[in-house]
Amino acid sequence: MNIIAFFGAIELGLLYALVGIGVYLSFRVLDFPDLTVDGSFPLGGAVAATLIANGIDPYLATGVAIFAGGIAGLITAFLNVQFKILHLLASILTAIALYSINLRIMGKPNVSLLGQSTAIAPLEELLNFMPSWVATPLILLILVLLIKFCLDYFLNSELGLAMRATGTNSTMAKAQGIYTDRLILLGIAMSNALVAFAGALFAQLYGFADVTMGVGTIIFGLAAVIIGERLITNSSVQWATFSAILGAISYRIAVAFAFNLDFLGFQTQDLNLVTAILVGIALISPKSLPKKLSSK
Repeated sequence: MNIIAFFGAIELGLLYALVGIGVYLSFRVLDFPDLTVDGSFPLGGAVAATLIANGIDPYLATGVAIFAGGIAGLITAFLNVQFKILHLLASILTAIALYSINLRIMGKPNVSLLGQSTAIAPLEELLNFMPSWVATPLILLILVLLIKFCLDYFLNSELGLAMRATGTNSTMAKAQGIYTDRLILLGIAMSNALVAFAGALFAQLYGFADVTMGVGTIIFGLAAVIIGERLITNSSVQWATFSAILGAISYRIAVAFAFNLDFLGFQTQDLNLVTAILVGIALISPKSLPKKLSSK
């Protein structure tokens, strides 16, 4: 694997780190298995790509995409909180509905952004003294770290602590006067807003949005969280969010290496198989890793 492919894997890993952070928020903080991300990821891409293709400012288009993702998460949480539909079933219902909604938004299965201005382009121009395959991952790294620090601050605030208490023991949280239903609504909305943000960035970086681009997104997010937790054992919020980022990058690099090892015979269509193998290894043999990072 050459250096450009290596940085390309890091770039994609940083992009999916946003998905990993979103999945961490729903699965680990709120203990809410949320499959909506398979629909909110392409939703972010569909909204951003459609608006940009119609002449809307890329930053505004990205903001609308984030808001749309938040609404998708809000719908899932509302079905669970208000109508007591099982969280898995509620999220599946929303994800299925989003497939048709994304088609409605785009008006066709995919939208091209080739030749269109994007939110990343002006930032890349500021770093035109370095190759684009270095500049883009650097921009994404700064963006992801900024989001990580903001989320860390939120989760350590009074509201964030109440949200963490809701996920840990909702019965006890209610007894302490915490409005758990509202926090579930907020948390799942935030989670899917982050995932939609990743989808919007994906569409702008790779020049297209497709209705099927969200297939397996939840698996990628879970892979980031699980692999990250095996690499970093400290469970504090600051390290947990960092582990999701590190897990996403490690996962994409591992996938890139697997596809570049000719003797394994992996092809593009084997992506989900490679994902299953990597996550399986992370789950069943955590102690076999050569070294774990720790913040002792």
